[in-house]
Amino acid sequence: MCETTPFGTLEGLDIPLIRLREGDIQVELLPFGAAIRAIRVPDRQGRTTDICLGYDQVENYRDYDACFGGTIGRCANRIGGAAFTLNGTTYHLTANEGKNQLHGGKVGFHKKLWRFTCAPGAVTFLLDSPDGEEGFPGNLHVEVTYALEGDTLTVDYRATSDADTVVNLTNHAYFNLAGHDGGPVTDHHLTVHAGAYTPAGAGNVPTGEIAPVEGTPLDLRTGAVLGDRLGDAFLAASRGYDHNYVLDRGAATAAELWCPRTGIGLELSTSLPGMQLYTAGFLTQRTGKSGTVYGPHHAVCLEPQFFPDAVNHDHFPSPVLKAGAECRQTIRYRFFVR
Repeated sequence: MCETTPFGTLEGLDIPLIRLREGDIQVELLPFGAAIRAIRVPDRQGRTTDICLGYDQVENYRDYDACFGGTIGRCANRIGGAAFTLNGTTYHLTANEGKNQLHGGKVGFHKKLWRFTCAPGAVTFLLDSPDGEEGFPGNLHVEVTYALEGDTLTVDYRATSDADTVVNLTNHAYFNLAGHDGGPVTDHHLTVHAGAYTPAGAGNVPTGEIAPVEGTPLDLRTGAVLGDRLGDAFLAASRGYDHNYVLDRGAATAAELWCPRTGIGLELSTSLPGMQLYTAGFLTQRTGKSGTVYGPHHAVCLEPQFFPDAVNHDHFPSPVLKAGAECRQTIRYRFFVR
């Protein structure tokens, strides 16, 4: 089921709230940013719990940082030096984090108003990014489809371009399985099926190395309680986790997050080769839904994507989309209770 209700007005345009419902699960989406505003699932007592951070006003999605629930593009994460060379041409991008580009530039896809179409149990958002926007080559057409079926929310990405370009799309949902108003996620248990990660240098841009997680607090292969790791000196510079994992090939799932307070769990699978794990250490205090005050470590972001700065490292999986070809990637979130 797909239904729309008024949410707000932005620059004279009416912005609707789009709801998908399947049994006891409800997902709220916004065309501004093609964003997830809320995911409501039952806890172990059957109580409906909203497990995503978000805002009550559309202006907050436009004006604030943090990218709550947004579709990230044209290139998620960082491009070092805000530049890359493709087919012998160097492209200089908009730098919006020091000398680097983060999440597509000053006005990334999470700051755009997308068109949308509804279908039973699904909604597709559509966006056209012109050649040269934020410095990227090619006229890019993007479609993001959210489909809710059973206990699973699937996010399907499609993109085509009339010139070779870089495409790296993901979703930036902030999950708190105790509820969006549940405070620090230090009790959450997280498993990540990855034996390696990409170490980063200045500006959290990868050095190009692929290193084993073994012997570091990044080793989450058998699971760990986040509060047992967040204070480790290894994670001090990133105020917790803000690291790209090299996902194990062939693994059925990429990650599993579970909250003992509610019993709510989230199982993530994806076609993408990496996943940025971010425990919101840099999330500045702000007012979110229903007057809730959010702050550092109040959420976990699980962002499947190509590796950061992949276009500048030939041995990383390539985010280059060839002219006339189609980029297609998928993220699946399966919700459970135990």
